[in-house]
Amino acid sequence: MRRSVIAGVGAYLPERVMTNAEMATIVDTTDDWIVERTGIRCRHIAAEGEKTSDLAVHAATRALAAAGIEAAEVDLIVLATATPDWTFPATATTVQARLGVRKGAAFDVQAVCSGFIYALATADNFIKAGQSQCALVIGAETFSRILDWTDRGTCVLFGDGAGAIVLKAEQGQGGIADRGVHSTHLHADGRHHDLLWVDGGPSSTQTTGKLRMLGNQVFRHAVVNLAEVVTEALAANDLQPDAIDWIIPHQANRRILDGTARKLGIAPEKVVVTVDHHGNTSAASVPLALAEAIADGRVKRGDLLLLEAMGGGFTWGSALVRF
Repeated sequence: MRRSVIAGVGAYLPERVMTNAEMATIVDTTDDWIVERTGIRCRHIAAEGEKTSDLAVHAATRALAAAGIEAAEVDLIVLATATPDWTFPATATTVQARLGVRKGAAFDVQAVCSGFIYALATADNFIKAGQSQCALVIGAETFSRILDWTDRGTCVLFGDGAGAIVLKAEQGQGGIADRGVHSTHLHADGRHHDLLWVDGGPSSTQTTGKLRMLGNQVFRHAVVNLAEVVTEALAANDLQPDAIDWIIPHQANRRILDGTARKLGIAPEKVVVTVDHHGNTSAASVPLALAEAIADGRVKRGDLLLLEAMGGGFTWGSALVRF
């Protein structure tokens, strides 16, 4: 059975770190207020002139090196971002050119914080259909560029960063013990547009706009939707929660992570948490968390991982992967 296997993972965070103490000099807030409500202590902020494509290229280069693969082998780039360099062309094509990839397709996916799961599902289906042999899947964001720095309900939450994985086509036996992507599950419900959105765009206002959010309502939807999509992945593979070695969630808010784990009856020590030092990096958060857990030795080859995320739209999804 043809399967998409993670051959390498890479991450990149901008050099500048903004602590909660610094945030308190910009907006009416305190370190205690932010930590109590979100679990966030600091986040990384892109330098002036540092674009989403710059972050993506760094992460992709590291993923290729970890996989021991040359850029010439890549025949597909799917880049998840809600903060592209330009309205067009796709930021993925900029990454393609800078990496020296000369074949196949390159395009962006926009599903906000669920973007990486959507991009992973897209690349996985390309590989399973025989249309790709080696894909780069990237989540990269510069959310600091669309924040209203006077709105403490949103500006304290987000940071910048990028994460990437290399997917390669391999043959397996078709069982849960096989390495690779076993299933992906995607959902959307556009009725909730006004709970989490950006108040601008080329077609509506001809401006970039700023991020707006009704946090309490997003929280309620997030816990329910994430628990359901994790349960869906388990049921599709005939598994119980204790079969999962690690849950790699979107790092939105520590309370959402804890609430989802409680709802599922999953031990909190099985949940990879990086929100405290990354903040919410939108489409970059899942691959960043995965990269950190691999680097520090928590995630090992053969581990069964459940990746999940929810974002504006609403969009949400999960992926079951044997690393």
